[in-house]
Amino acid sequence: MNLDRQTLEQLAPTGILRAALNLGNPLLVQKDAATGTLGGVTVDMAHDIANILGVEVEFLEFDTAGKVSQLAMQNVWDVAFLAIDPKRAVDIVYSEPYVHIEGTYLVGESSPIQTLDDVDKPGVRVAVGEGTAYDLFLTRYLKQAEIVRFETSESSLNEFSALGIEVAAGIRQPLEQFARANPGFRVLDGYFTLIKQAVGCPRERPKAAEFLHSYVEHAKRTGMIAAGFERSGQPPLFIPT
Repeated sequence: MNLDRQTLEQLAPTGILRAALNLGNPLLVQKDAATGTLGGVTVDMAHDIANILGVEVEFLEFDTAGKVSQLAMQNVWDVAFLAIDPKRAVDIVYSEPYVHIEGTYLVGESSPIQTLDDVDKPGVRVAVGEGTAYDLFLTRYLKQAEIVRFETSESSLNEFSALGIEVAAGIRQPLEQFARANPGFRVLDGYFTLIKQAVGCPRERPKAAEFLHSYVEHAKRTGMIAAGFERSGQPPLFIPT
């Protein structure tokens, strides 16, 4: 990993590594409700990057990935942990993915919807968290079903249930957790998209992007990312080589 002066200036132009965290993805970051303590693999990676650079880290907390990506070119954050998407890539340069996460659907137990293909039909509404990776994907993918957007992924699940919306889209693990806690719902088999999580930096910081690419490859190879997921109590996930 190249740590010349230009690389450091692009990664931490203020002398502090400003790391944007998406609290809407509980697989990647967790916040203790009582103490406010942050944990999770993205917190671990941000600390590790800062240690390599020899600087402090400042965490900027967001409740959705969409809010993170909207600020990419406003000199608010230096690194972010987001899903790769072509719309976001206009302003963000990504590393290689460090984990793949399934995007799938939640429906009522008695719903006639049995497969992924059953969702894209007239009269079917799909609740999503606005600006999430699966919202961006389904906006391009769904031709007949109606997308109903809510401010956060959590609110989309709660409102889906309360309003009787036919389908909720999201990351598999939180959907399965919702179904376990709320009898009468089930998660469909398979996935409509494989969400590729990566580390990104604002476009026009090529040295920073080069460093982050090398860092993610190093973190995967050494087992640091796998250990981070295990330490934060997350289920086994697919970490690409």
